[in-house]
Amino acid sequence: MNPTDEFDPVRIGVVSISDRASAGIYQDQGIPALKDWLGRALRNPVQWEERLIPDEQAQISAALCALVDDLQCDLVLTTGGTGPAPRDLTPEATLAIAHKVMPGFGEQMRQISLAFVPTAILSRQVAVIRGRTLIINLPGQPKSIAETLQGLPERQPPVQGIFAAVPYCIDLIGGPYLACDDAFTKAFRPKAAQRAPGQTRSRPT
Repeated sequence: MNPTDEFDPVRIGVVSISDRASAGIYQDQGIPALKDWLGRALRNPVQWEERLIPDEQAQISAALCALVDDLQCDLVLTTGGTGPAPRDLTPEATLAIAHKVMPGFGEQMRQISLAFVPTAILSRQVAVIRGRTLIINLPGQPKSIAETLQGLPERQPPVQGIFAAVPYCIDLIGGPYLACDDAFTKAFRPKAAQRAPGQTRSRPT
């Protein structure tokens, strides 16, 4: 039996937002970085839904709605377009289709980045819930993506990455049970919410 058969399947949308990468001027690095980190973090079998789109608010909102409403992704992560420049419109596009805003994710992302650069206060990443899907805006650089998701465990005191809270958030909104590889990154759940492999709870249809 495949070891991943013990865990709920999960569908994840990964969206890279860049005028130049979407135009083929340079190779996108955001989607590979997201898939690499999540592929190492999760023990679940993952079906990926990839989108590479320009910094156009209407296109970003439409892509997010399609991933959530039509494809029923459990988690959607975006990268790029979260700064203060005129073409940085990812937060506006994300908030426009939100049912609930989850401000703690953005606060922690900026806290992590401030450990490296003072300009982290210029970042405008947000996280929202639409239906039963969690949508999170991440930074644009692969190194920053990994630091934001994983945190700074080597620091004293350690700085928690945002992904530690993602599996339990998805539990609470009715999604599948995300199981992490604890040797790579650990998720936090209250004891009563923890499950052993095989105790699955797939999203209701």
